[in-house]
Amino acid sequence: MFKVPEEINTERLCLRQFKESDWVGLHKYYSSELATTFTMGKAMTEGETWRAMCSMIGHWQVRGYGPYAIEDKESQEVIGTAGLWYPNDWPEPEIKWALAPEYWGQGFASEAARGVQQMAQEHLKGLSLISFIHSENKASIQLAKAVGAHFEKEVTFRGALWHIYRHPQTV
Repeated sequence: MFKVPEEINTERLCLRQFKESDWVGLHKYYSSELATTFTMGKAMTEGETWRAMCSMIGHWQVRGYGPYAIEDKESQEVIGTAGLWYPNDWPEPEIKWALAPEYWGQGFASEAARGVQQMAQEHLKGLSLISFIHSENKASIQLAKAVGAHFEKEVTFRGALWHIYRHPQTV
């Protein structure tokens, strides 16, 4: 049983459970060396994108929450992913976001992140959420600050420096 809604609607976006065909839209993100520099560390193949999507689907089964597919309501295209993420080696549950480069700078990521924040405040009261961001990922750091997260500390993770940004506490 899921702990959170399977769908969140914002003004321009539908954050929803993944379906099999969503890997095609996600691949616009995962196949971009620029977009994956600080997350995956490399562009991914179609098969790797499909497996990454399946791991996000599986996260829902294990944790009762997880990342959503971000669907642009106007085009009905999947433009990325946002939601809750807590792999077994992560320091704490996080709000994650990832968009295909052609959608950067249009406010989609901040809209999705705020939708996830609001959902968490309603359904996961008391859960403290972070965003776990590579120290050189200036765009994600800027976004974390824009949605109200504050820098907490720097940690070493997988041989690199990462920042923990704490989101406003759910009550």
